[in-house]
Amino acid sequence: MAERVVEVDGVQLCTESFGDRSDPPVLLIMGTGASMLWWEEGFCRTLAGGGRFVIRYDHRDTGRSVTYEPGRPGYTGADLVADAARVLDAHGIPAAHLVGVSAGGALAQQLALGDAGRVLSLVLISTSCAVPGDRELPAPTEEFMRFVSAVRVDWSDAASVIEYQVAYARVLAGGRRPFDETAARTLVRHDVERAHDFASARNHDSLPDGELSRASLSSIAVPTLVIHGTADPLFPLRHGEALAEQVAGGRLLVLKDAGHGVERADWATIVPAILEHTAADMGAG
Repeated sequence: MAERVVEVDGVQLCTESFGDRSDPPVLLIMGTGASMLWWEEGFCRTLAGGGRFVIRYDHRDTGRSVTYEPGRPGYTGADLVADAARVLDAHGIPAAHLVGVSAGGALAQQLALGDAGRVLSLVLISTSCAVPGDRELPAPTEEFMRFVSAVRVDWSDAASVIEYQVAYARVLAGGRRPFDETAARTLVRHDVERAHDFASARNHDSLPDGELSRASLSSIAVPTLVIHGTADPLFPLRHGEALAEQVAGGRLLVLKDAGHGVERADWATIVPAILEHTAADMGAG
């Protein structure tokens, strides 16, 4: 299906769906600062081929969704949580299985805490606890911190932005597997060219929280699958372990040598895991 810009509560969000809308709905929530392209089309189609109605969408300030002036976002983190529900509203879906990666996993947790009736289950990939707990979790790796402290980007120059994004993707991959720079560069170039203003994605780095839930993660009652790589440099594995421990009934799937994100090498593991996890409301089907 072609991309469709929907408007709910005056907010324009670009969405795209795959599969039969009579199948169980799965909403894919990307990390902040990232457009829906990072849920690659092949991944979405494979998931839809397993009997799911899959929706991906651009966050505000990414892709073709509503875009604000760089440095002047007119929204909060809580608004990004509400946007997930707005996408469901636009597609006429009362509740869906949420699959969130990185900060998208935190947004999914927040929606489950604040509006549990919209959430059938959670799949949380390469993320951490959305509500601070009493456990001390490890910081990003030294290599990751060296990269972010040393990098220089000219956000007015597409070529500079592309080089930065490719280098960042390499660091996030974790370094234990071969890095497909050609594929990363193709995706990043498409992402930069497609955006209304790619520099606006930086607005996500300085958003106020807004009215986010502070409830305990143990109050999340829906089935929850946590998927985490052993080489994640941003959220080391302990983050995924702690998340699975804190959410009631949480399960952990560990991906050996995987970094941060949804890597093509792991689709053969991740897709069947999501299909199995989201089959709970399908009865014998």
